[in-house]
Amino acid sequence: MKILVVSQYFWPESFRINDVVHGLKDLGHEVTVLAGMPNYPEGRFFKGYGFFNPSREDYDGIPVFRVPLVPRGGGGAFRLGLNYLSFVVSASILGPLRLKSRFDAMLVFEPSPITVVLPAIVLRRLRKMPLLFWVQDLWPESLSATGMVKSGWVLSLVEKMVRFIYRRSDKILVQSRAFREQVLRLGGDEEKIVYLPNSAETFYRPVELEPDASERALMPQGFRVMFAGNIGAAQSFETIIEAATILRSRPRIQWVIVGDGRMREWAEREVSRRQLTDNVHFLGRFPAEAMPRFFALADVLLVTLRRDPVFALTVPSKLQSYLACGRPIVAALDGEGARVLDEAGAGLSCPAGDAHALADAVSALHDMQEPERASKGASGRAYFEKEFERGMLLSRLERVIQQTVEDH
Repeated sequence: MKILVVSQYFWPESFRINDVVHGLKDLGHEVTVLAGMPNYPEGRFFKGYGFFNPSREDYDGIPVFRVPLVPRGGGGAFRLGLNYLSFVVSASILGPLRLKSRFDAMLVFEPSPITVVLPAIVLRRLRKMPLLFWVQDLWPESLSATGMVKSGWVLSLVEKMVRFIYRRSDKILVQSRAFREQVLRLGGDEEKIVYLPNSAETFYRPVELEPDASERALMPQGFRVMFAGNIGAAQSFETIIEAATILRSRPRIQWVIVGDGRMREWAEREVSRRQLTDNVHFLGRFPAEAMPRFFALADVLLVTLRRDPVFALTVPSKLQSYLACGRPIVAALDGEGARVLDEAGAGLSCPAGDAHALADAVSALHDMQEPERASKGASGRAYFEKEFERGMLLSRLERVIQQTVEDH
């Protein structure tokens, strides 16, 4: 099949769609990507990219067509709005002009914003091809949950847009089973909805580091609780910092943050204000391919989300990466994410936003014997292979696309 993938974010930005595109190509399909100029998470264009250039490049033999957009900047609401809108306008106008080939189907990847689907709807109408929409974040719920939008009339307007999008999608893929009810509530057709969870790239696996590995020099001594990924409003860093404050009397427990994001400066200031710099360590951002090596040096991997009904419905994508690496996990999550962790037997979960419960869970894992923690990590890896294995999910995606094409 000839498949067009539409995603505002794409390589060299680190998103799971990069691996999905590779996987579809490896299955023998002709894949083309329509994306924006890379600027996430720093908020400025990556080196070698500008507003208009390059408009066309190859990603390991996969054609990538770029359209201009306004960079995210510092991640404020106004600048993000410009970022989202500029991609919609440029992709809607330039996409049909630059994409001369005919395609059998179009896959839209949406980790936010949902507006990424609007250019795809234009292409669907012009090129008469089916549209498969892979929902990673629920809108408008995620807008209100992160505090990005508080205006009731704006949220109502976004809800109408979401209904418009769902009606014009031939298939709606949901990364969490719990998304189904919300999609139905906003007009999604039951027959259109398909559960397709995220997997993890094949480099996410248990590894053993050499004694002289450079990553070891970056690590504090002690029991390492490691958070990896975006440092943003959704990740509830106030809960992590409060838990670290509660456990400051246990200096062996060390909190290691590997990642970056628009809340990082606030988090570092708060750590300094609370005099936690001996306990909480910010290492910065590293390539995704390097993360399993860092995970191997963690005693426990940490995942958190804010306490909000919409976040109780989601499965944070880092959970699959953690499970794949076979390390024990501690999670301050509600709902579906906590269910997955508990079902996997991969660690301990506690309610989102509850710093005291998180501190208790970390203490409990610290006090466990190493073989018991290792057993939890192994259970997580086994669960990953059963529920989230990459090849299995790529084959499922391929079947869904093929069936959608046949039904179109």
